[in-house]
Amino acid sequence: MATLTIAPPAKPRRKSDFEIIQPETTFTGSLIEPLEKGLPKATQSICPECLQVIDARLFEEDGAVYMEKTCVAHGDFRDKIYSDARLYRKMEEWEFGDNRGLENPAIKDAVSCPDDCGLCSMHTSHTVLSNVDLTNRCNLTCPVCFANANAAGYIYEPTFEQITGMLEGLRAQRPVPNRVVQFSGGEPTMYPRFMDVLRKATELGFTHLQAATNGIKFADLEFAQAAKEAGLHTLYLQFDGMNDDIYLRTRGQRLMDTKIAAIANCRKVGLKIVLVPTIVKGLNDHQLGDMVRFAIDNIDCISGFSFQPVAFTGRINRRDLEAKRFTQSDLAHCISDQTGMTDKYNDWFPLSCTSPFSKLMSALQGIHRPNLTSHPHCAMGTYLYVDPVSKKAVPITRFFDVGAMLKDIDKLARKAEGARVKLFSKVSAWNSLRKHFKPQFAPPGLTFERFLNTLQGMTDHSKGRGKHDGTFTYKTLLVAGMHFMDVYNYDINRVKRCVIHYTAPNGLVYPFCTYNSGPCFREKIEKQYSVPLPKNSGTTDAVVNIS
Repeated sequence: MATLTIAPPAKPRRKSDFEIIQPETTFTGSLIEPLEKGLPKATQSICPECLQVIDARLFEEDGAVYMEKTCVAHGDFRDKIYSDARLYRKMEEWEFGDNRGLENPAIKDAVSCPDDCGLCSMHTSHTVLSNVDLTNRCNLTCPVCFANANAAGYIYEPTFEQITGMLEGLRAQRPVPNRVVQFSGGEPTMYPRFMDVLRKATELGFTHLQAATNGIKFADLEFAQAAKEAGLHTLYLQFDGMNDDIYLRTRGQRLMDTKIAAIANCRKVGLKIVLVPTIVKGLNDHQLGDMVRFAIDNIDCISGFSFQPVAFTGRINRRDLEAKRFTQSDLAHCISDQTGMTDKYNDWFPLSCTSPFSKLMSALQGIHRPNLTSHPHCAMGTYLYVDPVSKKAVPITRFFDVGAMLKDIDKLARKAEGARVKLFSKVSAWNSLRKHFKPQFAPPGLTFERFLNTLQGMTDHSKGRGKHDGTFTYKTLLVAGMHFMDVYNYDINRVKRCVIHYTAPNGLVYPFCTYNSGPCFREKIEKQYSVPLPKNSGTTDAVVNIS
C-alpha cells in the first residue's frame, strides 16, 4: 500500500475554541491569510465594468448580508450575498482551516489573484473535482448556459491528444492526484470520441467519471449502456423543474419526457445521477420541494442535488439584481419550507465541514485523500438518509450529533497524522464516534457500522461500489447548493480556496470562478484553441452566458 508523505508541519497561526490548526503558508511558501469570520469585514472583489481588483465591504443589514464596493472609474456597486445573516455566520462556525495548495503549481511566483492563475502558488486548495470541456457544441439552445458556439462564431473542441494531456496533468498534481473528473461543455456527449475519453480517463487512474449533460443522448438505452461500459459512473443531469413550462423558459424546448427516459435508462444500466437545477428566483424556486420529493422517489439511482443559483453576466441594473438574486440561504429556506424535511438552521452545513473526515481517512489509510477545503460560503447542504422501502427521509442531524462528531474527527485526524496507525487503533478511532450516534432516531436498518461504511463511501467512491445487495452503505441523498460567483458578488477570498477546477489545453488549471467569471479565462482559452464555426453547421448553443 502507498505510504502517506507528510509535509513539514505548518506553523499554527490561530486556534479556535476546538483547536483548528491554520497553516501559515502554502506548500510553495505563499502567505495564507486565515479566513476572517463575523461581520462587518473587508475583502477584495472586482469592478463589474473594468474587472480591476477593488476593495469591498461585507456587512449585515435587515438580517441579510451585503457586499458594497466602489470603483474610482465606474462608481458604486451593491449586491446581496446571503439573505439570512444567521445562516451566513453558521457556515463560518464549521470551517476547519485551510489546506496548503499544490506542491507543484504551474504558476510558482504569483503576486495577484485572480490574474496570476493556473493554479498558482497562492491557491490554498487542491483539485477535488476537475472539469474538462470536451466541446462548446450543444444540441440545445438554452438561455442559461456557458456554451455559446453560435454566438461566439467558433467551435472549441480539443483533440483527443490534447484531452489526454489535460487528464495526465490532473493526475500529476501533488500531493493529491486528482481522482474525480467531470466531462462538460457544451454538451460533452457530442464530442466525437466521447467513449474513448471515458476509457482513457479510467486507464489513467481516475476513480470517478461524471458527465455534465442535458440527458438527450442518455434517453437512448444503447448509448447509456455504452457509456457505462466505457467507465462513466455518474450523470450530472441538467434538471430545472418538474414540468415542460420550466424547460421551455430555461432550455427553449419541452424536455421532461427526455429527462424521465434518461433516468430510466440510467437505472437499467447502473449509472448514478446527480440532479443539477439552475435556480432563477421567481422562475423555478417554487419547485425545489417537488424536485427533492422526486429524487427520493428515485433514490435507487439518484444520489444527490447540485442546486446552482443563477449567476449574472453582462450589465444588470440594481433593481433587477435585487429581485432575481437567489442565495445559498434562500435554498435552505425554500427546501425546509416546501418539504418540512429539514430545519433551515440546524440541518444545513457548509460542504467544507467534511474536511476533518477526509484528513482522518488519509491518516488511517496511509494515502492522501481529496480534502474539501473550499470557502464555507461556496457551498452548503444536508444529507438525507432515505429508507428505500418507505421512502421516508431523515436528516443526518436527527440521529447523529454532527457538530460534536466533526470536532472529534478533527482531533482524531491530528492525533493520527504522520503515523502508521495499527488496526486496533483504527477500530478504536471509529468506535470513539459511537457516542454521537442515536440509534433510536435512525431510519430502519441503519446501524452504526453501516453509518460508518456510508461515510467512507462518500469520500471513496470505490467503497461499496461492488456491493449490489445494498447492505454495505445506506441510501443517502445529498441536497446541496453551490453558488458560483459573478462580477457582482465576486470575493477573491473564495477564489483562493476553490476546489472545483477547469483544466485547459495550455496545461494550466483554473478555479471555476476565474474560468467562467471575473477574468473569464474560458473566453481566452476557447479563442486560442478554436476553429471558425462553419456556415449552416447546424450547431445550436446558448446565446446568453449566465451560469
